[in-house]
Amino acid sequence: MDTNPTADELRMNEIRRLDAAAAASARGDAGQAFDAVPWLSRSIAADAASGRFARWSRSTIVDENVGAPVLDRAVFDRLHDLAGEPSAWPVGNAGVLHVYGYLLSLTPTPYGLKRERWLGPELADAFGLADDAFAPWADGPTLLERVTDAATGLLRSPAAARSEAGGEYVTALSASTGPAALVYARVADDDIRLVTTFPVADAAAVLTAIDTAPPAPGTPYRPRWNAAS
Repeated sequence: MDTNPTADELRMNEIRRLDAAAAASARGDAGQAFDAVPWLSRSIAADAASGRFARWSRSTIVDENVGAPVLDRAVFDRLHDLAGEPSAWPVGNAGVLHVYGYLLSLTPTPYGLKRERWLGPELADAFGLADDAFAPWADGPTLLERVTDAATGLLRSPAAARSEAGGEYVTALSASTGPAALVYARVADDDIRLVTTFPVADAAAVLTAIDTAPPAPGTPYRPRWNAAS
């Protein structure tokens, strides 16, 4: 009898481990959370050694739709300690939080769990990649490396894009209508730093929202999608 697990069985096993890690994270047990998914610490260490977090901007872990942190502070601190990145609760490195922190969050949002962008096929498909392109536990390049490469590529050649705050922030989309991958980044002194990426159902609606809602004169720009100024 063949006892080798199928690809689907392997995926479900990894998701169960991630569920256990996220449950421990919700209890504030950072140690148990990281023990449940050993690849997470290894990935963060590899990214830190390669300087990949420097390609990401700053973000708050307080979700703008929820109005509360989507990650326990002990886990927030452990993530940044492992990455060797400075943080001041609730603000930290966007790559640390949006890529790895969201994997450990079980806080519901109007758009579902934050981690689904990495576990589901929608974002990968929108980037023109294989469904499992962002499987966090995959061998080879880390999740952060894969996400950074995809997001940076889209920023270079978007189907549609908008700049705000005098060009300080840019939103890039993989399509101008329909489902798309969205990348949001901050530009400073010709240095582009990523903030986030996620799938959207209607790219045209995103573009319209940006075009029709500029800040009132004299009102400072409010960064989007949990970016921290």
